[in-house]
Parts: sequence; C-alpha cells; structure tokens
Amino acid sequence: MKQAAMADRNSRLAEAVALRERGDATAAMPLLVALAADYPDDPVIQYQAGWVHDYLGLEAEAVPYYERALALGLHEPELEGLVLALGSTYRNLGRTADSLALLGRGVHDYPGNEAMRCFLALSQLSAGNPSEALALAFDVILATSQSTDIARYRRALLAYRDELRGLQTD
Repeated sequence: MKQAAMADRNSRLAEAVALRERGDATAAMPLLVALAADYPDDPVIQYQAGWVHDYLGLEAEAVPYYERALALGLHEPELEGLVLALGSTYRNLGRTADSLALLGRGVHDYPGNEAMRCFLALSQLSAGNPSEALALAFDVILATSQSTDIARYRRALLAYRDELRGLQTD
C-alpha cells in the first residue's frame, strides 16, 4: 500500500474507532462499513467493522466481518478480542457448536483470560452441559476471587468442581 493510501486508511480508521470509543457507534458504523469495502483484505478493519455491528446489537451482520478478519489472519492484540466476540456472537445466534469450538480454542490460547472462560461457560450451558458450565464458573471464581471465604473453602470448592467434571476426588 502506498504511503498516501496508508495515511488515509489510518486516519479514517482512527476517526471511526474514536467515535466508537466515545460511545457514538452509530456514527462509526458507516465509516467502518466504507473502510471494510475499501480495504477488504485488511483484517483489522474487518474486525473493527464486525465489532461496531456487534456493539449495536447487529450480531448476524457482525459475523461475516469477524469471520473475514479471522480468515485474513488477524494478529494480536486484536485476535484475542475477536475470538471472544465471535465465540459469544455464535452462541447468541444459536451456533453453539461453533461457539464451543472457538471459545475452547480461546481458553487454550489465552489461559489468563477469565472472561473467555465465562463466555465458554455460557456456551456450555447453551449446549446442555450445565455441570461443565458450573465447573468453568468455579474455575473463574477460584482464580480471581480475593474473598477470604472463598480462600477458606478453596479445597472443598476444588473437590466439588472436580466432581462436576466427573473426576475422582480424594
């Protein structure tokens, strides 16, 4: 991409993202849709176009942008957000198997992202796996809680979590 075109792309993208971040996603959407049409092979722009649709509750319209960004090889730091957003969107659209696969990948690739585990728990619940959903919720609580009560009962909670997963406990 030529320097002038890159400067135009960067300026337009910065304007659209700034609008969205200020809470004016409605104004950002047409800018991002135009950018996505002008730069169909730019994964960052495709991701941003998906994100603004998703933010505005237009989840079905967000999916093609998200999927294109993923197929184009979106890199970090945006990839982690894309995996979570698309996985959640799949669940909301009833595409539970796709949600489980993508969020499962996300939990594996981003083990410190506790929000990813929460969204995977929701997908497990949607898939009819309430025990695994609750076990994932326990994982998040045990990993993040500063509660002295949780700390006091940590051993018991770990045993119950393992029981939910059908694991042997001592």
